Amino acid sequence: MTQFKLGKTPARHEAVKFKFTKYANLSVLPAVPSGDFGHEKMVTHDWGMLGNDTYGCCVWSGGDHEEMVWNAEGAHPVIFTTQNTLADYAACTGFDPNNPDSDQGTDMQVAASYRQKTGLLDANGNRHKVGAYVALRVGDLQELYLASYIFGAVGVGIEVPASAQDQFGNEPWSVVPGSSIEGGHYVPMVARRSGLIQFLTWGAEQAATEQFYTTYNDESLCYISQEMLTGGKTLEGFDIEQLNADLAALQQKG
Repeated sequence: MTQFKLGKTPARHEAVKFKFTKYANLSVLPAVPSGDFGHEKMVTHDWGMLGNDTYGCCVWSGGDHEEMVWNAEGAHPVIFTTQNTLADYAACTGFDPNNPDSDQGTDMQVAASYRQKTGLLDANGNRHKVGAYVALRVGDLQELYLASYIFGAVGVGIEVPASAQDQFGNEPWSVVPGSSIEGGHYVPMVARRSGLIQFLTWGAEQAATEQFYTTYNDESLCYISQEMLTGGKTLEGFDIEQLNADLAALQQKG
């Protein structure tokens, strides 16, 4: 069985006060396609493990992968390396690669706050901030699909069953009755293909069933960032003026 590191600390369900369900007006937002959607194919270079084969930095490597998707449309795609991923992990949590006891993983809300105030460091020394972040209802597929469709990626927290390590790279993640929980993990959702959720984890794309998500999801965050805009619109045509208004509203209410 392949063994990779996890690294998401237990969910704190009220840590993020602003909820997607209050923000998303379903009557005016675009409808999610019934079939495939996603923009992960625009990323043409290797995703990279970004340290998550050795350290519990999944929240940080996953955040870097989200930035790769949001910036893939431009002429100069954003590159991240293990070094800059671990630098953010260290700056936020006190992680020290020379001290195994310091590798304790990351709270998703704490990381989201860091991303909003400081931003993720790329290989060229640039910082990438999010403007706001909102919590999705646990296990809610409608919110997951709507958020990932409009905003390009959703940060998903899961409780990982042992079976997921066996299935990784070989078959879609699915529910295997009796499989024990190994710990918490962070996996960006970036697409839906052939009825399966498409995650990014451990340097690769990994499909999962809807039942897997509803069974093992324990927290999810939707990030709102102007870096996901191309020509004044999101990847799915959400207008920048509306996004700016939403960011202002979120900052006032959050």
